[in-house]
Amino acid sequence: MGQLLSQKVLIDVVKNLQNNNIKVAFTNGCFDILHSGHVKYLQEAKKFGDILIIGLNSDKSVKMLKGETRPLNSQFDRAQVLCALSCVDYVVIFDKLSPVDLLKQIIPDVYIKGADYNLENLPEAKQLLKLGVQIEFVNFVEGKSTSSIIEKMKN
Repeated sequence: MGQLLSQKVLIDVVKNLQNNNIKVAFTNGCFDILHSGHVKYLQEAKKFGDILIIGLNSDKSVKMLKGETRPLNSQFDRAQVLCALSCVDYVVIFDKLSPVDLLKQIIPDVYIKGADYNLENLPEAKQLLKLGVQIEFVNFVEGKSTSSIIEKMKN
């Protein structure tokens, strides 16, 4: 079972893990309504490291990204659900649109994003490549998204 950590504590945890040759993978997102597409994505992301950390968009940053009606679930509810997944080791909440400041502090070994991104349109890519972080992209499960679930509920 995963743990929700503060950014300060996570920085120390990652340093300790890496000092013990444990490969740290990091991904991020809103994870507002957890669905099978999220679960498969996170299971794939875990394959890139020994430890998987999820940077979870705070309620404030979800509103900035998705609009005033989101998130549907609070950041702590979303974190608790993510921590219950066996593939998730740590969750950390961040307030900005991009986790780049957090990533510069923890410097994971691998950064994973969905395949709707590439090196050209990934905001974090330039900084991560400078830091020597490996970047990987994972395909999404077709037809599985929080937005499509919300649309289905509306109809």
